[in-house]
Amino acid sequence: MRSLSPDTEDPRATCRAGLPDRYLTPEDLVTMFSLPSVETVYQWRRKGIGPAGFRVGRYLRFNPAAVQAWEAERTALDDAT
Repeated sequence: MRSLSPDTEDPRATCRAGLPDRYLTPEDLVTMFSLPSVETVYQWRRKGIGPAGFRVGRYLRFNPAAVQAWEAERTALDDAT
């Protein structure tokens, strides 16, 4: 294994610094928003009305910051009406 000099930063640490500790699953969104089922999350995605998600292989994941921003936007829209 290659050793890094003390003044060289580990590139993996740089990458991890900007990423959340854990990405959310559709099941997490069901729990967070008390949704009837995971199918609701997938319908939101098909209709383009839910939080932005991305695929990792066959798995759908959500950035917690994107979900929080989407929720704040929805709350602001509801408060404006």
